[in-house]
Amino acid sequence: MREVVIRAGEVSLRARVLDTPTAERIWAALPIMSSARTWGAEVYFDAPVTSAAEPDACDTVKAGQIVFWPDGDAIAICFGPTPLSRSKAEIRLAGPCNIWAEAIDDVRQFKAVHAGEEISICQARS
Repeated sequence: MREVVIRAGEVSLRARVLDTPTAERIWAALPIMSSARTWGAEVYFDAPVTSAAEPDACDTVKAGQIVFWPDGDAIAICFGPTPLSRSKAEIRLAGPCNIWAEAIDDVRQFKAVHAGEEISICQARS
């Protein structure tokens, strides 16, 4: 099983990489360094990857599902409602996204990440 570590400031999150075309592209591009941006209870950042929406791309997710947004070539970590959410329990994305990883650790710790912070993804060490 492949794992990544996503770090921003004092926050560190481990995630399991899924078996999808987008996950393969992201894995091949590691390590990724970028600058965090926020949108509601979501941290997202540019990634040097391009991937079309996969057949199962969705615009709502559960906390802990880590996605790639094809329209913005960005990775998003969602931990609560966004400005498009229709309820406090819904996590609605800006558009259809590909789920490429699932968090092992609690994604709510990303509440502490601020826009402009350096964020990175690298392969987890076994």
